[in-house]
Amino acid sequence: MSTVDAALLDRHGLIPDEYQRIVAALGREPSLTELGIFSVMWSEHCSYKSSRVHLRTLPTEGPRVLQGPGENAGAVDIGDGLAAVFKIESHNHPSFIEPYQGAATGVGGIIRDIFTMGARPIALMNSLRFGPMNGTHGARTRRIVEGVVAGIAGYGNSIGIPTVGGEISFEEPYTGNPLVNVFCLGIAKADALVKARAEGAGNPVYYVGAKTGRDGIHGATMASAEFDEKSAEKRPAVQVGDPFMEKLLLEACLELMKGDAHIGVQDMGAAGLTCATSEMGARSGSGIEIDVMHVPQRESGMSPYEIMLSESQERMLLVVKKGREREVEEIFEKWDLHAAQVGFVTDDGLLRVKDHGTVVAEIPNTALVDGAPVYHRPMARPAYLADVQHLDAAALPPVHAQEGLFRILSSPTVANKRWVYRQYDHMVRTNTIVLAGMGAAVVRVKGTSRALAMSVDGNGRYCYLDPRRGAMLAVAEAARNVACAGGHPIGATNCLNFGNPERPEIMWQFAEAVQGIGDACRALDLPITGGNVSLYNETDGTAIYPTPVLGVVGLIEDASRTVTRVFRGEGDVIVLFGETFDELGGTEFLKIIHGLVKGQPPGLDLRKERALIALLVRAAGIGLIRSAHDCSDGGIAVTLAECAFDTGGIGCQVDLTEVRGADATLFSESASRAIVTAAAQDAPTLLQIAAEAGVPARLIGRVGGSRLRISVGGRVQIDCDVRDAERQWSTAFNSYFRRQAS
Repeated sequence: MSTVDAALLDRHGLIPDEYQRIVAALGREPSLTELGIFSVMWSEHCSYKSSRVHLRTLPTEGPRVLQGPGENAGAVDIGDGLAAVFKIESHNHPSFIEPYQGAATGVGGIIRDIFTMGARPIALMNSLRFGPMNGTHGARTRRIVEGVVAGIAGYGNSIGIPTVGGEISFEEPYTGNPLVNVFCLGIAKADALVKARAEGAGNPVYYVGAKTGRDGIHGATMASAEFDEKSAEKRPAVQVGDPFMEKLLLEACLELMKGDAHIGVQDMGAAGLTCATSEMGARSGSGIEIDVMHVPQRESGMSPYEIMLSESQERMLLVVKKGREREVEEIFEKWDLHAAQVGFVTDDGLLRVKDHGTVVAEIPNTALVDGAPVYHRPMARPAYLADVQHLDAAALPPVHAQEGLFRILSSPTVANKRWVYRQYDHMVRTNTIVLAGMGAAVVRVKGTSRALAMSVDGNGRYCYLDPRRGAMLAVAEAARNVACAGGHPIGATNCLNFGNPERPEIMWQFAEAVQGIGDACRALDLPITGGNVSLYNETDGTAIYPTPVLGVVGLIEDASRTVTRVFRGEGDVIVLFGETFDELGGTEFLKIIHGLVKGQPPGLDLRKERALIALLVRAAGIGLIRSAHDCSDGGIAVTLAECAFDTGGIGCQVDLTEVRGADATLFSESASRAIVTAAAQDAPTLLQIAAEAGVPARLIGRVGGSRLRISVGGRVQIDCDVRDAERQWSTAFNSYFRRQAS
């Protein structure tokens, strides 16, 4: 039996059994370069060896799906011969070690995934999780928040792609392991999507973009391990981004893709040149031979091992048609970029790496990609659930409703994030219809009457309490947000953030969450077109909440019918779609007011959710509703308050049907609900089409005045000036960053 130094394997994130599989695949002992190549390709980050068996159960097909999982990004048909290309990915570990560059290169990487498909990126969003901004680790958390937000802004603003929205929440389990999930959407011609394939023996392989350095070496391996007190030592594994270089690369690649000189294109993201060469070859059943002496390098003395594993940013690998080399080179010369022929396609199925003509690695592509180990990890229901799922709501001390509302509005998760949004250029390219913070993001599809709505959503508390139901609720909320803007949900992408899969409890959470996503997506006819899995999100043995984040894209046929959350004018009627139940488990109210994360998340009837989504899309499409806002974090009270904010002080008078006490009525986060407004004369029609759709609908009040007045069963519970409530909401987040906000 082959033996190898245990410390060497540990540095490469491999176990002895995996090493024996490598020896069997090669028929010999691997060289150091080959060991490094296997280590990154068989890392959790690249191979999905713990998650693949579960991901196969997700629905990935649908009438609009043009490209599902397996390529750089997914794509759906949006009509007029166009496709929406989108994906969400994580950059969690790098953002913990070096917040600015970790977040910036996360943005750069997801942008490359989109334009690699031949799509022009037109919108960015992000889903962020941090620890509390006060308390023992508050100062460190604030520094991480500042760095991450600055990194997202610095890259997106510089490259000229608008960051149009997202979500941010703050929970204790993310203190040592923040989550930075980045979503990008682009537009391409539906019949001209570019694939990452290496076809045609003898066709040249080109390296284009920035030079290769030593940054990011073993970044994929780092992203597949837990953190500890020595994590700062991994700082060299974080890549360094250059958005101005990426802008040139984007334009050069899109110009190339207008012609037919290319065969395939792949981003050199995680695992760098190794991943690009092996995956392009494996997808086509072909091989690729390269010589690293031809790879542009910005540091002297780099070894083949370093060149193959570097994750330097702003680099792409192209396979082009033989005889068209000069045409390709001229395009990249025009954009002042390196375009170096580093090898060629072969028909032997091998990744062959040479250094000045000497072979330093020769590996079957299938062994690297399809032959990666697949684990059926042990699973066990976490013991903590027996305690945390029990909540005696009747024993909770009484709370003054208005005081409770103000405290929730001031909580970092609910409070206005203008401090964040104003750092992002959200109007560049002039496609943005709905501004950040006003509901689901909406961008127009230029040259058509259409628009695309998008939302990213997830709730770690819900998934901590019940992973399956929490994941279902994430799908439902993202789809509902899109529908509130008037968009018909047509595709989804997911970013699955969990702890160490080698712990049976974590693997159980993951499997349950994937099952929940699949159930919800099938019920809502919402195919998953791709995504990302981020495991080992633990520091010193403490895992994050299980956090599946869903990005949903919806199609608005008439962009002029787009709907936002804010009240539009005095005299409009306010209608509640859906039903409120006594469901305080996992709510923002329970956490902020009572300091508890307990109970069962809200129930979810997917038939009701589907009916609500269809109703919202129909009502918006025929111009019946003037505003719409889903009821989620904070319940109806917070939803009504947010509808009144950003209106110049327009209030409302509302009377709600009591649901087992004012607290549950005001702050329950029951699913499948939305607050909509309509002109008074349209109220009968709106209620009629709701009845036809089978959606409970009730007129609960009117827009007008300058006060937020909410009664429950005829008894006034909240009565305040809208400006007072808005002041609580709009200043709370800024107060953590007063020096920067002043």
